[in-house]
Amino acid sequence: AMTGGVLQMVNHGLSTGALFLLVGMVYERTHTRNLSEMGGLAAGMPWLMGAFLFVSLSSLGLPGLNNFVGEFLVILGTLARNRAFGAIAAIGVVLAAIYLLWAYQRMAHGPLPAKHAHHPDLSAREVALLAPVLALILVIGIYPKPLLDRIDPTSTRIVKAVDAGRPVDAGQHANLAAAAEGP
Repeated sequence: AMTGGVLQMVNHGLSTGALFLLVGMVYERTHTRNLSEMGGLAAGMPWLMGAFLFVSLSSLGLPGLNNFVGEFLVILGTLARNRAFGAIAAIGVVLAAIYLLWAYQRMAHGPLPAKHAHHPDLSAREVALLAPVLALILVIGIYPKPLLDRIDPTSTRIVKAVDAGRPVDAGQHANLAAAAEGP
């Protein structure tokens, strides 16, 4: 669970950061954050709404995207320690999926209000800004091993020290990683 939690912090930063960028791009065009004043935006801005859907699917933990790996490891580790907390975590994932898909549906589908009919889609500058984040979301989802290999030794050592009731000195990162690898 600890390795998954650290990975999830990285993943959450990527997907939440991308969602904030995308919400800002939508607001820049529509001048509203009110979902009831939106609708049909996918018809006029297919690339922007496609990116929003991609990042929303990442945030809800779709397999193949970055958040799935961290969420899976956290829930698996939590279930191993405490089934009730693991079940609560799994329910949280489902509730997040419901909310994100509901918000996307309200923004992207339905009738397009006339006041939003002529908004531009993503600009070259916006594509250049989003492309690296979207690529990382996909790459980490497909091949998380390099990150997990970097995170796991330290998190394993910390968990062992905490389980044994020993204090863990934050300044001993290199020593913890070396000790976790063993002689």
